Amino acid sequence: MKGYSFDIPENCAKARLEGVNASYKELAEVCGRIRNKKTDWAVDFLQQVAEGEIPVLFKRHNKNMGHRHELGGQKGRYPQKAAKFVLKTLQSAIANGKTLGLGDIYTILSASANKKEIYPRMASKGRQARSFLETARIEIVLKGDEIPKGVSVTPPKKSEAKSVEVKTETKPAVEKKEDKPEVTTPKKEEPKQHKHESEKKVEKKVPHQHAEYNKG
Repeated sequence: MKGYSFDIPENCAKARLEGVNASYKELAEVCGRIRNKKTDWAVDFLQQVAEGEIPVLFKRHNKNMGHRHELGGQKGRYPQKAAKFVLKTLQSAIANGKTLGLGDIYTILSASANKKEIYPRMASKGRQARSFLETARIEIVLKGDEIPKGVSVTPPKKSEAKSVEVKTETKPAVEKKEDKPEVTTPKKEEPKQHKHESEKKVEKKVPHQHAEYNKG
């Protein structure tokens, strides 16, 4: 949705707080502890943090931070100011959900804090020191656990697998005749005979007669 960093699905409530004068790092850590939690638990948790009764676990922005025995020796802090702003935004989102008719029980789908505008500041009495005012914003998205009024939800029907018999016809196997290439034998050409050779063959062979005298 426009203006939100989270893709908001249907039947959800949302709230946003702009220009928060608090540390965006502490706001991000507080939002991370209530994400994917029920709103009843989150409201109780934020109220205790705002009063300084319990610390908040810092998982990311915890450089040079002390360890707390309440957190089992893990790093943490008491961000009371940040918890008040997050609680205010959460209560606004719950009120928006009730207006939409989403019920009284919600799950926190998204809770995030980001850095926003930076405003320069000058020191008093003409000093050259300069500081900057960093603002932040908070956004929370809730999902109603109850069905909204006027909406009827029917469970999806189970798809019945129908057994379909497939008839397979067995066709006789047809032998494919291989087309053999025709082999053509070259004809032998008879050698040409010259005329004088053919005349010699036609002449009859006369037996050789010895020169004998005929006796009379």
